[in-house]
Amino acid sequence: MEKTIQETAKAQAQQAAQNTVFSILIALSFSHLINDTIQSLIPAIYPIVKDSLKLSFSQIGLITLTYQLTASLLQPLVGFYTDKNPKPYSLAIGMGFTLLGLISLSQAHHFYLVLLSVALVGVGSSIFHPEASRLAYMASGGKHGMAQSLFQLGGNAGSSLGPLLAAMIIVPKGQSSISWFSLAALLAIVVMINIGSWYKNNTHRIRSKSKGADAATHTQLPKGKVIFALGILLVLIFSKYFYMASMTSYYTFYLIDKFHVSVQSAQVYLFIFLFAIAAGTFIGGPVGDRIGRKYVIWISILGVAPFSLLLPHANLLWTSVLSVFIGVILSSAFSAILVYAQELVPGKVGMIAGLFFGLAFGMGGVGSALLGKLADKTSIAYVFDVCAYLPLIGLLTGLLPDVERAGKSK
Repeated sequence: MEKTIQETAKAQAQQAAQNTVFSILIALSFSHLINDTIQSLIPAIYPIVKDSLKLSFSQIGLITLTYQLTASLLQPLVGFYTDKNPKPYSLAIGMGFTLLGLISLSQAHHFYLVLLSVALVGVGSSIFHPEASRLAYMASGGKHGMAQSLFQLGGNAGSSLGPLLAAMIIVPKGQSSISWFSLAALLAIVVMINIGSWYKNNTHRIRSKSKGADAATHTQLPKGKVIFALGILLVLIFSKYFYMASMTSYYTFYLIDKFHVSVQSAQVYLFIFLFAIAAGTFIGGPVGDRIGRKYVIWISILGVAPFSLLLPHANLLWTSVLSVFIGVILSSAFSAILVYAQELVPGKVGMIAGLFFGLAFGMGGVGSALLGKLADKTSIAYVFDVCAYLPLIGLLTGLLPDVERAGKSK
């Protein structure tokens, strides 16, 4: 009798969780929007701190490297730990680190204090992304691609807002106005505490998904092929995020140098590019659920090449137009890559999310630092000439195995 009552209660809890799935996904997407809006303020203020602190492009690259490394190195460890020990309120704790970094950055009038501030924001990101990605997986109802895309949509929308808000608020009012965004961080903490309550009451949604259950829906591959496929995915991450580093960190400088636009105008053009990424984000996941991740990865990385190759030779109008095509096409890659990797290694959702989010941030940071060095030794224009060829690495997608069962999309 007691067992029957327990089973009934569990079934009711599962049904309640299923009813709240979209509310959780939307809350996660909103949290991601605030998180990445705050983070995108870092590259958005580069022209300001470069002038006020008299920094070189190499130092700008080091700021990005510091942020990206702190945002990347901890993520696989956080994901690995919370796979075994779920921490429902870790999202709010992570945003607390981001809040501290944000306040510190608003008052940072020395290069090393800027590095410390962005490191705190990076730590917050390293806690947020693997745990939030796991929650999106939990609340997906089996539509993992759709859930990850909805989650990514919030993040990319936030990334696009950063430069626009910087142009509207930070450029005219100064670096200290960054502290105003602490109100958004506090709002995110409130939302994350509510998400944590749902997480605490629905941990069975992780524990019930055993390796065997995941294996039932995906083709099992030998260990060697899994490692090879993960290696290909890492190279594709390199291609995507090195190119993204050239755009997010140096696109404003490129426009100012080549077309002599103002700092505020350059921020608006960066917003257009980042908004295109946000607009195209939702495509990859649902389409991957439908036709398979491999095809989406192929299209989203290699498909950028014609536009990236044309961009260094375009005038200002066409540079803006090409950046929109690049953003929309490239944005669909990450959700597809992440879910593909989770299907390669079933049962390790948090660890894989942490690994790939960490690699994405790490590659972006290393790319920014190296491209900053290259820009100091050559020119910003030369950096964009070189990076134009990176999407051609997408040809390696053809070497990826098919991990999904035929007919899964139907």
